[in-house]
Amino acid sequence: MQRLSLVAALALAACAHNTVAAPAADTTARAATADSVAYVPTGPDGAPAPATLRLSSDAFAEGATMPNGTVFAGFGCTGDNHSPALQWSGTPEGTRSFAVIVHDPDAPTGTGFYHWVAYDLPADTRALPDNGGTDAALPAGAHHGRSDFGATGYGGPCPPPGPAHRYRFSVYALDTPALGAPPGSSAALVRFMLRGHVLAHGTLTGTYARP
Repeated sequence: MQRLSLVAALALAACAHNTVAAPAADTTARAATADSVAYVPTGPDGAPAPATLRLSSDAFAEGATMPNGTVFAGFGCTGDNHSPALQWSGTPEGTRSFAVIVHDPDAPTGTGFYHWVAYDLPADTRALPDNGGTDAALPAGAHHGRSDFGATGYGGPCPPPGPAHRYRFSVYALDTPALGAPPGSSAALVRFMLRGHVLAHGTLTGTYARP
């Protein structure tokens, strides 16, 4: 009996010695989400494509809060749901089309949340206007994919109450005039079909927290 008590005491001591304080729940969730949605666009040679496109917007600067006009209209959010005007430069030689994807890596879904998917933008495109995330505003030949709102076109920020979320606007210069993805394709399919076609890419990140 004394031997069993001694073994139990040693086991408890070992557990106590090896216990590490758990990180805060929010920090753990955000880190897990960010890791689960890591995406590396690749070029024709299979290597990671360079991040040499320079993407900007008149609506907000890198890391700044997105204005209410860009916020979703619904689910308790009261924005105008207008995609911000975007401009980019540094287009590499051989570019034959562009794709634009907006993703929230902080959404509590395990894979983030896709807010906008547009592809087959013509090679001479260098900007999209304010509220350019509608089907009517896309250049001829371009297509919208399906956002995680379940619709085509732009869907603005509308995070749950709590810390601000990040909204990553990414533009991809591609070596093909058309991805071959049907209109209304999911973001997952479009990102899969981008592989091997990305000559360069650029990112602009805005933030937003529900008031």
